Amino acid sequence: MTTLSAQISFRYRLKDSATGVTRATAKRLAEVLGVDETQLIHLALHDLATKVLPQYEEDEGAITKAQFRQIKKSVPKFKDIVVRSNLFDTESI
Repeated sequence: MTTLSAQISFRYRLKDSATGVTRATAKRLAEVLGVDETQLIHLALHDLATKVLPQYEEDEGAITKAQFRQIKKSVPKFKDIVVRSNLFDTESI
C-alpha cells in the first residue's frame, strides 16, 4: 500500500513549454507509447535520471603523475601508439 508521504501532487502546464507539457500532450504520448499517464511520467523521469545523474560511483579523481608514469611504463611499446592522459587531450604526454 502506498503511503501519502510517498506521493506528490502533479500539475500539468496550461501550455507546452521547455519546462512542462499539457495533459493533452501527455495523453498523446501515453497513447503512442502504449502506457498510462502515470507510467509515462515514470518513463520521462527515468530518461532524465539516466541523462543527468552519474551512472557509476564517483572515484577518487584524477590519477597522480607517478601513477600515470607507472601505467605508461606497463603499456607494451608499439610503433605509432600514443598514451594519453585524457580522452579529450589533443597532445600526447
